[in-house]
Amino acid sequence: MTSETSGPAGQPRGALATRTLAMPADANPSGDIFGGWVLSQMDIAGGITAGTFAAGRVATVAVDAMTFHRPVYVGDVLCTYADIIRRGRTSLAIHIEAWAQRGRQGDRVKVTQGVFTFVAIDDQGKPRPLPEVMVSGTDHLTDKEEPAA
Repeated sequence: MTSETSGPAGQPRGALATRTLAMPADANPSGDIFGGWVLSQMDIAGGITAGTFAAGRVATVAVDAMTFHRPVYVGDVLCTYADIIRRGRTSLAIHIEAWAQRGRQGDRVKVTQGVFTFVAIDDQGKPRPLPEVMVSGTDHLTDKEEPAA
């Protein structure tokens, strides 16, 4: 398992999972982006990462240690980074960071981080074991694995 901090020298931790532009419809009357919108973008990033690793359908089962550091503003590009920190028999815990790129080309600042847990599910929505073999494209995650529970 890895620590709960960002990467070296204030760099994002994990692999880039998504990038999206914060729009006026995502903001409150003061111009700050709703925290729920940021949370949903992080959940999407985690779902993409978990689904790739699980080679199929996944569901979010928990969100832990959610911390909002700074606001996101209209016009920021929100970049999410995902790092698998724990692998169980049917579930994955993923540390997700959201970074805002100010003015689309400007400074990048960490705005939010949290740990999301996903469970692999079958067509009936029941938990299923994660694949034993790494899925192509997730080989960079091998040092984050723990033995299956």
